[in-house]
Amino acid sequence: MSLASEPRTPDPGPRSLVFGYHTMGCVGFDALVRHGFEVSAVFTHRDDSNEEIWWESLAERARGRGIPVQFAGRCDPKTPGFADLVGGYRPEFIFSFYFRYMIPESVLRLAPRGALNLHGSLLPRYRGRAPVNWVLVNGETETGVSLHHMVAIPDAGNLVAQERVEIAFEDTARTLYAKLENAAEKLLDRTLPLLKEGRAPSVPMNLAEGSYFGGRAPEDGRFSWEWSAVKIYNLVRAVTHPYPGAFTVWAGRKLFVWWAVPQARPLQATPGTVLEVSPERVEAATGDGTLLLSRCQLEGEPETDAHAFFEAHGLTVGSRLNEAGENP
Repeated sequence: MSLASEPRTPDPGPRSLVFGYHTMGCVGFDALVRHGFEVSAVFTHRDDSNEEIWWESLAERARGRGIPVQFAGRCDPKTPGFADLVGGYRPEFIFSFYFRYMIPESVLRLAPRGALNLHGSLLPRYRGRAPVNWVLVNGETETGVSLHHMVAIPDAGNLVAQERVEIAFEDTARTLYAKLENAAEKLLDRTLPLLKEGRAPSVPMNLAEGSYFGGRAPEDGRFSWEWSAVKIYNLVRAVTHPYPGAFTVWAGRKLFVWWAVPQARPLQATPGTVLEVSPERVEAATGDGTLLLSRCQLEGEPETDAHAFFEAHGLTVGSRLNEAGENP
């Protein structure tokens, strides 16, 4: 009579390290767990009190599963001993999901099965920083997410997979980011099994066909009324909440426009001239077309709806929203 065999313990998945932050870090982390990867540790950032925090916490997600969390600066690649810290986990894979530091080649080589990054654009287009904001600033109608191998040059390693996303004219950086999260989940669900089996594609990028953009600072939100209404709108939707905002200068202070919609009105008016002020409609001239203003804020004052702002500051039809704050 044979003895019944004992239940077999499932083999652990490939040992992996997650370098990540933001909700996208959580999307990537969840996908790895879902597909049976063994996440040995998470490397992430502490929240910056100067930022408007609206994303999920990768650190909390990892702690909820009892996975060790390493914070910057200990996980800053410039920190002495960083490679030793990473190497101690003996990773087979390294994954970067919106991690804010470049990971040096010496560390990437510690993962024999691959070091991969999830980037928020259709590489090689919009390599570099802030791709979600830049595609809106530039009025693009399509973007996506790309999974690629990491090398010494940013966003330049071989492509593994991409997922396309349509950009609606009404999209802001916040709504587009949510679309990219969904796209990332689809991409990872499709691709992680292939990586696990060693069958994932690896296609060289032609960087000459792409583009590179640097990071954005709050001062990059400045616009001129000489711009077209559509150009101003694209900046507004790219940097409105939770980002620092689009602004011009009026009466010596920053005048933030948190929301406005372009209007195709053929007219001859000096850019920045107030054309209409009513509870239903606050409109100003631009270099091409007009802008229907919804939410405004003068530096040092609370944000409010445009009509209340214009009334409070005595702005009427014919007023000029120029830097000097002059009225006719």
